[in-house]
Amino acid sequence: MIDADGLLRADHIASRRLRLSPLVPAHAEELFPVLDDDRLHEFTGGQPDTIEQLRARLERWAAERSPDGGEAWLNWLVRSVSDDRIVGTMQATVARGTHGQVAVVAWTVGVEEQGRGVASEAARAVVEWLIAWRVRRIEAHVHPAHAVSAAVARSAGLSQTDEVVDGEVVWRRSIAPPPGAG
Repeated sequence: MIDADGLLRADHIASRRLRLSPLVPAHAEELFPVLDDDRLHEFTGGQPDTIEQLRARLERWAAERSPDGGEAWLNWLVRSVSDDRIVGTMQATVARGTHGQVAVVAWTVGVEEQGRGVASEAARAVVEWLIAWRVRRIEAHVHPAHAVSAAVARSAGLSQTDEVVDGEVVWRRSIAPPPGAG
C-alpha cells in the first residue's frame, strides 16, 4: 500500500508455504532465537544482535521510513503456513528513482530452515508484491562467494550484473512501465 508520502508501506503477503507480515517490535522475543546464530553472518560479517539490540533495531524500523524520509524501510516476518513457526525475515528498502520506485531486497532465513527453498519463495513473493505496486527496479546485493544467495536472487527473477556495491555483486530486475505510462 502506498502512503501519503508516495512511498510504500509493508502489507501482508502470502505464498504457498509462507505468510509474511509486517515486522514490529513485539516480534523481537520470538524472532531472536532464529537470528541468534553466528552462521548467519558468514558472508555479511558482524555478529548476531543481542536481544536488546534487536529490540532497538525493530523500534527504528517501526516507522518504515529512513530518518530523512527519503526511503521506505519495509520489513517482514516470515512464518511457515503449516505450523506458524518463524523461519526468517525479508526486507526491502524502497526509494524514488528517476523512472519510478527502486527497491533493494534482502533475506535472512534461520539456519534450521535453510536448504528448503524458503528464501527463494519469500524473495519471489516480495518481488512480485513490489512489481504489483509498480516498483520499476529491484536489486539484491549478494556476496560474490555466496552461491546460495545468488540462487535465491536468480529464483526471484533478478539477473547478475557487473556492478559491485560494498564488495557485493548487484543482481537486478527492471520492469518496463506499461505502454502510455509516464
